[in-house]
Amino acid sequence: MPRAKGGFKTRRRRKKILERAKGYYGSKSRLYRIATEAVDKALQYSYRDRRVKKREFRALWIIRINAALRAVGMTYSQFMPRLKTANIALNRKALADMAYSDPAAFHQLVEKVRS
Repeated sequence: MPRAKGGFKTRRRRKKILERAKGYYGSKSRLYRIATEAVDKALQYSYRDRRVKKREFRALWIIRINAALRAVGMTYSQFMPRLKTANIALNRKALADMAYSDPAAFHQLVEKVRS
């Protein structure tokens, strides 16, 4: 019985991995075994970082809101509960965008929350 060297399906499977590894440095983009390890690790990182990205953006929004509030003499921890009691339903992304792109409107919002 002849030895099976792996034909169409094996070639297709290996080609798929090497295409995903295109652009990697050195043998990570050329050798199948090393490329497989690199692609697997990259997929693990991408899965993890899709979740980490959400955390990082929320932290960025909070930093921007806090910086804009401190310029008006208030802190983030004072502002957020007052925003809730004033029944203003704006998320942190919208607040950060407002603080960055329209400081006058953000200042009006702070004054409304203060009173």
